[in-house]
Amino acid sequence: MNKLKIAIQKSGRLNQDSLKLLKDCGISIDNGKDQLKAQARNFPMEVLYLRNGDIPQYLRDGVVDIAIIGENLLIEKGNDLPIIEKLGFSKCKVSVAVPKNREYNSIKDLEGLRIATSYPNTVNNFLDKNGIKAELHIINGSVEIAPNIGLADAIVDIVSSGSTLFKNNLKEVEELMKSEAVLVTSPSLTVEKQKILAKLKFRIQSVLKARNSNYVLLNAPNDKVQDIIKLLPGMKSPTVLPLAEEGWSSIHTVIEKNRFWDIIDELKANGAEGILVLAVEKMVL
Repeated sequence: MNKLKIAIQKSGRLNQDSLKLLKDCGISIDNGKDQLKAQARNFPMEVLYLRNGDIPQYLRDGVVDIAIIGENLLIEKGNDLPIIEKLGFSKCKVSVAVPKNREYNSIKDLEGLRIATSYPNTVNNFLDKNGIKAELHIINGSVEIAPNIGLADAIVDIVSSGSTLFKNNLKEVEELMKSEAVLVTSPSLTVEKQKILAKLKFRIQSVLKARNSNYVLLNAPNDKVQDIIKLLPGMKSPTVLPLAEEGWSSIHTVIEKNRFWDIIDELKANGAEGILVLAVEKMVL
């Protein structure tokens, strides 16, 4: 039987978030400690735990069929590989940082500096685009210590919360790109594996839609129902049910999480009461 081979990061946050996504998609993985390969019990899938930087080449070579990797890595090492879904987790940015005590006014201040990074292609493209000449020092891991030991004047690295920069007395001065986890495919999938991938993609989209949505229930006087419905950006149309108390109705709908707080005051102003917000586990469209 054909199995879809998926590569995920061997360890770290992206590993955990990737496994959680597969679990939320109803896929059970037989994980063992320090395993490099695992089977799914209830889906035609094999999971390979690989070093992050190796994954783009494995995709090109057809060793793996799909992968969950950071968009920043894809741009650095595999910009030719197609993204089939942005996954919305492991968000970060790739930024330039300099010592806190270094004066910085504009991108021109990078001219002639020594820049330490693990992303030489990304940095060179950025510098060329802006007409800046600088000296790159390619470092794998612990890039942020380079200015403290005199190896570099600036760094380009991943920034999430900014706490690592703070601990190393660095400040962020330029953002090169935003990044998140993405699902990427090999250019050489068979027809059979494309069918399996379509099923997986459908499950992933259902999970991601649910993660970004809330189920909202509220009560409203009947003469306010139409005004409230106009405020609700539901899937198609809100469900309206009569309450036991005459003259009142219960309105049910699904709202994107980032929209709810924008309309809560308007809902209340239009007579909404007893507003209940619930998480959505899955959403099949």
